Amino acid sequence: MIRLAIAEDHQSLIDGIKLLLEYEDNFSIVGTANNGEDLLDIVRLKQPNVVITDIRMPKMDGITAAKVIKKEFPEIKIIAFTMFDQIDAIEQMIAAGVSGYLLKNSSLKDVKEAIEAVYRGENYYDSSLNTNALQANIKSSKKNILTKRQIQIIELISQGKTSREIAEHLFIGVHTVDTHRKNMVRILGLKGKGELLRYALEKKYTF
Repeated sequence: MIRLAIAEDHQSLIDGIKLLLEYEDNFSIVGTANNGEDLLDIVRLKQPNVVITDIRMPKMDGITAAKVIKKEFPEIKIIAFTMFDQIDAIEQMIAAGVSGYLLKNSSLKDVKEAIEAVYRGENYYDSSLNTNALQANIKSSKKNILTKRQIQIIELISQGKTSREIAEHLFIGVHTVDTHRKNMVRILGLKGKGELLRYALEKKYTF
C-alpha cells in the first residue's frame, strides 16, 4: 500500500489526484495540505511513503518543506509538482532531496506512474523536461554573476529576513551582510535595497 500525502495550494488539483486514485487498491491518501507548514504536520503525524508537493505555496514553500522532510524522514520519497520548468528550479528541488519532478500540465496517468516509480526507489522526471541539460547547466550564468555567499543571502532576503536575521542564520556579521547587499545592488545594476528585495522575490524559484 502506497501511503500518499499531497501539498498543493490549488484544491482542484488535489481533488483531481484524489479522484484518480480513489478506486486504486494499492493507494491510500493519508492527508492533503494547501501550504508547506500543514504538509509537515501531516508528514510527522502520518509518515506517508510518498509526498507530492508544489514548489510555490503559502507559509512555507516546497523547497524548504522537502529539505525538512528529508532531514527528518529520509526514507520518504518526494515528487515536486509544479509549473516551474526552469533548470535552476529543478536543481533546487533535486538538491532538496526529491525523487521526481512533474509539471502541472502532466496527465493524471503520468502522476500515477511517477508515484509508483519513486515508491520503487526510482527517479521520475516529466517527459517534457530536458533532463540532459540539468547537469550541463548546474553552473548557470545567473549563478556565476553572484558568489555562493551572495546567493545564500539573496535567498534569505526573498524569505523576508532582515540583515540581522541573515547574519545570525549564516553566522556572519551584520556589517558583512550589508556589504554584500551593496555589492549585489552594484553587480546587478539595481537602484537600492527596495530593488534588491524585488529582484530576490522575482528570482526566488530560479536560483
